[in-house]
Amino acid sequence: MTDHVFIAGPASWNHIVELDRLPEPVPHMQFALGDWETVGGTSAGKALSLAGLGRDVALHVLLGGDAEGERVRNLLAAAGVDVIAGHGGTTERHLNLMTRDGERVSLYLATPDDRRGGPDPAAVAAMTDASAIVLDLAPLSLGLIPLARATGRPIWTDIHDYDGSADFHRPFIEAADAIFMNADRIGDDPLPFMERCIEGGASLVVCTLGAEGAIAVDERMTRHAVAAAPVEVLDTNGAGDAFMAGVLDATLAGSPLPEALQAGARHAASVLTTRHLHPRLDALLS
Repeated sequence: MTDHVFIAGPASWNHIVELDRLPEPVPHMQFALGDWETVGGTSAGKALSLAGLGRDVALHVLLGGDAEGERVRNLLAAAGVDVIAGHGGTTERHLNLMTRDGERVSLYLATPDDRRGGPDPAAVAAMTDASAIVLDLAPLSLGLIPLARATGRPIWTDIHDYDGSADFHRPFIEAADAIFMNADRIGDDPLPFMERCIEGGASLVVCTLGAEGAIAVDERMTRHAVAAAPVEVLDTNGAGDAFMAGVLDATLAGSPLPEALQAGARHAASVLTTRHLHPRLDALLS
């Protein structure tokens, strides 16, 4: 086993439009505060963060043979990510309407389809030889769950704003050793759900709480909390992915959970200072 992380899931080309408020559902006109294009996608965010922390990372994504796909591939590679690109027909593209407080409406302009019809041999090899496997919410990752479990490697997943009932998330939750999420839709208290995940076989569940930091439950049902690292926020895009990457990197380095959570908070703060998924993209997209 080599010391690298395998990630499967979304990467996209995003056009971000910053607004003073999200649009109301009535005909009207608004002036944008600014707009830019950049790499998007939760898996791309985690891969960029891990590469920025100095860890070897292989990212399996679906890309098209279009200009957007070439931009995503080239920028990720230039940032130190080993891209294993499957043929998706088209590259995922988003139009994201965002406020400076982090509110967002994502409009999906294009979504890829897996044209291969089976697991990519390069992805299977990278997964088998990884220190940890990250499976993000995507049909591509869903198809890899049986193979990931067969490797015996620890599986990490990010269920984002899971509401506690959506069926698509269940295979990821059932397969994962470590589950990350946020509290946006889980109810007033995420802890009962987190503890049920531990009872179901997970060894770690972490819920991010934005400016309030994060809470975690470990395999002994011990609760942990970490404060958010103070930082002047420019853009909140990718903070959750960076937090998970920081925790994963520290865990693989042998840090105990309290220290790993602190590492996650520090790394999340580092991406709040850029309008891209990671500061490494600042020079590449300047």
